[in-house]
Amino acid sequence: MKHILSLILIFSLFSCKETNKDSNESSKLFYNGDILTMDGDSPQYAEAIVAQNGKIVFVGTKLEAESKFEESEKIDLKGSTLLPGFIDPHSHFGMVSNTMGQVDLNPKPVGNVTNLADILENLKKYKEDKKIPDGEWIFGWGYDDGELTEKRHPTKKDIDKVLPNNPVYLQHTSGHMGVANSLGLEALKVSAATKNPDGGTIVRFPNSSDPTGLVQETAMYPFVRLMMEKLDSKQAEFFNSTQDYYASNGITTAQDGMTSRESIKFFQSQADAGKLKIDLIALAGYSELESNLADTTLHFKTYKNGFKTQGTKIVADGSPQGKTAFFSKPFLTEVPGCHHDCRGLPSLTQENLNNLFETAYAKDNQLFIHCNGDASIDMVLLAHENACKKLNQPLDKDRRTIVIHSQFVRPEQLNKFVQYSMQPSFFTNHAYFWGDVHVQNLGKARADFLSPMVTAKKLGLKPTNHSDATVTPIDPIFTIWTAVNRVSRSGQVIGASERTTPYLALQAITAFAAYELFDEKLKGTLTTGKLADFVILDKNPLKVQPMEIKNIQILETIKEGKTIFKR
Repeated sequence: MKHILSLILIFSLFSCKETNKDSNESSKLFYNGDILTMDGDSPQYAEAIVAQNGKIVFVGTKLEAESKFEESEKIDLKGSTLLPGFIDPHSHFGMVSNTMGQVDLNPKPVGNVTNLADILENLKKYKEDKKIPDGEWIFGWGYDDGELTEKRHPTKKDIDKVLPNNPVYLQHTSGHMGVANSLGLEALKVSAATKNPDGGTIVRFPNSSDPTGLVQETAMYPFVRLMMEKLDSKQAEFFNSTQDYYASNGITTAQDGMTSRESIKFFQSQADAGKLKIDLIALAGYSELESNLADTTLHFKTYKNGFKTQGTKIVADGSPQGKTAFFSKPFLTEVPGCHHDCRGLPSLTQENLNNLFETAYAKDNQLFIHCNGDASIDMVLLAHENACKKLNQPLDKDRRTIVIHSQFVRPEQLNKFVQYSMQPSFFTNHAYFWGDVHVQNLGKARADFLSPMVTAKKLGLKPTNHSDATVTPIDPIFTIWTAVNRVSRSGQVIGASERTTPYLALQAITAFAAYELFDEKLKGTLTTGKLADFVILDKNPLKVQPMEIKNIQILETIKEGKTIFKR
């Protein structure tokens, strides 16, 4: 008996020792670099950080880390910079995936299109290379009329020259309009007799009712819906590649900024099958708000296997560079399809917007509203006030209603955001891609105040900053660069007083992004107990010259302690 007890004791001690050893071996200790915690409103660094079982278990000195986790795998950062993994405040994961099955028509620096001839050549070559038979739809994305030599949209007649036997739809870079050829228009039953839908425009040739092929805002919805239906069949094919693309840019949490019920089911199925490398957050479409709220299987704000549906996305207006955003003052240049008091147009009536807010607020459903022009932001503020009054709720309840883009928000509207506990998600990439265009279309004063991150932060808001991909590329480093420098394509500074510090630009895609998504207890800073989501950069954005920030490289992306990208 004594012998057996001795064996049991020895075995127990050995087992405990082995368990601890395994636990230590599963941890990773990072040191010898700039470990920027993003915890607080000023830069704070740690000597070491330890990740174990997918979470951060230590942040502090190297000596203490080595003492507490002596058997950890030691990762020498060799002077590189470790940050919380980047959180994507707003993009369109599904659309990014779908572009992999479309013709790239982007201008530089994204693509190589400079004129209409390039567009037509790319379309022709795509049909030939992909061996697409006559009668099959062909889709393109990313063309920008403002960057074409001709300074105009292609027309159905242009496209018909090279693709007369295929229906075609080309998505504008803004995502708020597009051009179809003759067969494409015919397939969607758009003709000279077709009336403009509410909130949209079918652009016509001068002195004619004949459509040019350009459809704006709600007029483009049938084309986009058909495109998504055609391309959704390839979602599974491109799903992994899309995750890898996000991860290669340091993103550990991505967003799909307008998600149908079918796509929500698809994303959840991928998550449940263990196929998510990163976290993915969906914003459900507002047209399905009531059916989503009635669906007992859909649990908002709750992760399941790395996927969650956070809230509901509403589109309140259009695109400023496409001249369909809704402004209180008119554009200064000619607007296609408009001849008087051209201020853009709202995508919804005030009554419809009011009803959506009331329905969502009654069920504590978080709202994300696309608003570029200041007049559409006025509508959102009215809808908020109306819903709170009708539901007898406080105006400043912590709902974290997010006004996406808030591109041309007025100063007094930012003050209302503070009073109403709303938050802006800005889009400083506009300063580079369309800053020069905004100066022409809106005047210098309005252009200079686009995406006013500095003013918002001074008021106590927690602004985020996004790419809106596919509108601009997924590239958080470039987004930091545009926030800090606000330099346009021509080299002009668009609003010098709104140039952020690099630290604020980083907060916008880490701590503040987590806050806007109710994830501040889970991610966004390097804090003990949070997920071990890291990005490692070759240089510290806080320590290089502002104009050099865009040259910083992503060395490694780590999701819950596991490397998902390494250069």
